Amino acid sequence: MQIVSISSLKGGVGKSSVTLGLASAALQRGVKTLVVDLDPHADATTGLGVTADPEHHVGKILGRRGKPGSLSTVTVGSPWVENERTEHGRMGLRLDVAPGSSASSMFDRAQYKRSDLVKLDRAVDGLESDYDLVIIDCPPNLNTLTRIAWAASEKVLSVAEPSLFSVAGTQRTMTAIAQFERDTAWAVNSAGVIVNKVHPGSREHQHRVEELEELFGDLRVAPVLPDYRVWQRAQGAAWPIHRWPGVDAAEIAQRYTQILDGLLQPSS
Repeated sequence: MQIVSISSLKGGVGKSSVTLGLASAALQRGVKTLVVDLDPHADATTGLGVTADPEHHVGKILGRRGKPGSLSTVTVGSPWVENERTEHGRMGLRLDVAPGSSASSMFDRAQYKRSDLVKLDRAVDGLESDYDLVIIDCPPNLNTLTRIAWAASEKVLSVAEPSLFSVAGTQRTMTAIAQFERDTAWAVNSAGVIVNKVHPGSREHQHRVEELEELFGDLRVAPVLPDYRVWQRAQGAAWPIHRWPGVDAAEIAQRYTQILDGLLQPSS
């Protein structure tokens, strides 16, 4: 089971969009996936077609000591799966969500305790037989929730957009990951930078993509993700991009599939 955090220390870069794109690719590939929405705004939860439920949200797990595998007590299935089955008749598909909630805001603080960091790590322990992939959507800041996600993860993807401020934010994210490893007993096996919201033909964007490549080298994940309006329409409809019609949607979907395939390769 691969556990991956989607992070950024700058808001507005499309972190939850990347989570949704990878979830769509995983569903299309038949990869059994759990999305854990640690962002109190719960945008990934909404995008996956799941309605907030006061009895089923990730905050309930984080708010108590919990047992190994306890995350399964709050997960719900995404309607994306039923749509996929209806269209293709494919059985055995699985895309579950541990919904986000404002209740998680209790951990939206800078100071943390060691006992905080084990909460999600313990909650996903033992779910290997249920899922091939766990995607954690983090808040857009370096708080306890983000550190809880990193402690449970084997990989972290930092999302950047091709702008000066985002490049600086990405540097902060990668530095924070290294600092987290030095200050705690947890190690992130690998980290990468995924570039989102790229306007084809923009010289400024191309310059920033090249700058990110110079800064992070092989850590920059290929391919970059274009900023096409169709992606916003698909998200607004809470629909997987791999099932949205049109050439632009097909291109975005294909790029997410490439990224997913690389993500599922074992860390060296």
